[in-house]
Amino acid sequence: MALASALRKASSKVLASIGSDVTFRRVTTGSYNTTTGALTETTSDTSVKGFVEDVTDRQVNDLIQADDRRCTIAASSLTNTPTTADRVVISSVNYQIIEVKTIEQDNTAISYELVLRA
Repeated sequence: MALASALRKASSKVLASIGSDVTFRRVTTGSYNTTTGALTETTSDTSVKGFVEDVTDRQVNDLIQADDRRCTIAASSLTNTPTTADRVVISSVNYQIIEVKTIEQDNTAISYELVLRA
């Protein structure tokens, strides 16, 4: 457990020093509106540091497209685990989360790698 704690702190420090400002937008679905036929959404934004990069050609497959982006966020920056229902805002561009990969040690989340699509 001590190693996981040390890795979690190190990940947070590294991403804080080299990462850029991104907004993690937690999306919670609410009630169904019978008039419009849509579900209402409630969002809560958290400003975090994230390392943003383009996906490589080797990472492109049936799910990941060539123009997708990858964002790594320290797990200690978020109170909840990201899901594909959530979004990330980078430089006023709203990205949908396509895939979430949790990097962990000893069942403790260290960081999240998010595949994003505009």
